[in-house]
Amino acid sequence: MAETENTSSVLAAQSHQVAIEASRRNKIRNFRLLSMPALIVLTIGAAGPLLIMLVYSFLKAAPYGGVVWEPSIDGWFGVFLKKDIFDGTISIATAHLSILWRSVNLSIQSTLLALILGFPTAYFIATRSVQTRNLWLFLITIPFWTNLLIRTFAIMQVIRDQGIINNFLIGWGLIESPIEMLYTDFAIMLGMTYVYLPLMVLPLYASIEKLDFRLVEAAYDLYATRLRVLWRIIIPLVRPGIVAGSILVFVPSLGAYVTPRVLGGGKHLMLGNLIELQFGQGRNWPLGAALSIFLLCVVMGALLIYVRVAQRGTTEHV
Repeated sequence: MAETENTSSVLAAQSHQVAIEASRRNKIRNFRLLSMPALIVLTIGAAGPLLIMLVYSFLKAAPYGGVVWEPSIDGWFGVFLKKDIFDGTISIATAHLSILWRSVNLSIQSTLLALILGFPTAYFIATRSVQTRNLWLFLITIPFWTNLLIRTFAIMQVIRDQGIINNFLIGWGLIESPIEMLYTDFAIMLGMTYVYLPLMVLPLYASIEKLDFRLVEAAYDLYATRLRVLWRIIIPLVRPGIVAGSILVFVPSLGAYVTPRVLGGGKHLMLGNLIELQFGQGRNWPLGAALSIFLLCVVMGALLIYVRVAQRGTTEHV
């Protein structure tokens, strides 16, 4: 009798476990079915265009734009090398390498300048009273309500020869002739910093707001200097916000098109402008597609390096 009851208990427990597993599988299946529309949209909207660009990069260019459905590596060949149209000699595409270096260099400079300006701004907002923080955040996000092109033209009016800065310096007798700032690399860097600065401030604010300021007070009690408190306590604790903000600024800066086109005057191209040129006036779609995929690889590589360095720094401070 006891053995029968034990067997029944075991069978009941097993049945209950099977029912739990079946219920769990049903929930997982339902979650997958519910997420399927979003996955389809992401696949078509994100992976689809990238797949098209990847295929185009290995096709032959048509004479007047478009592609010829014949396999070719001319697109990838043109990313790094060029062939002379007269004698057929092959040389390095120095123009493309120069544009790549300018794009990476200006993107890094814009990220650093945005970090230098954004960190104290975020710290100031996070240390205000709870009632006034929303107001400051509202002021930070206002530029996002304005079209990117309008914001770029606003920067142009500030730094042009007869702009606000030059008129101010001439009016105070500090300079005799306008300083040439427009249509330079400096103008592009300044414009991208202004455009993407809120993307740096908001992640930094989210990290600084969670900071336990009792640690800062304890450091001051131990006679630590302000610089030492900043470097040894605040920066390591808000490192996730620094990493997130830097990524959010660096990635769009590397592929920027409007700001370099307007503030660079067409003389200081970046990768985004070069890609547009190949799909437009250049009528070399495979080269434009190869440059697009190459830009994607550069961004992914830069992000991996940056995240690993940031994680290594975080581990060292732990």
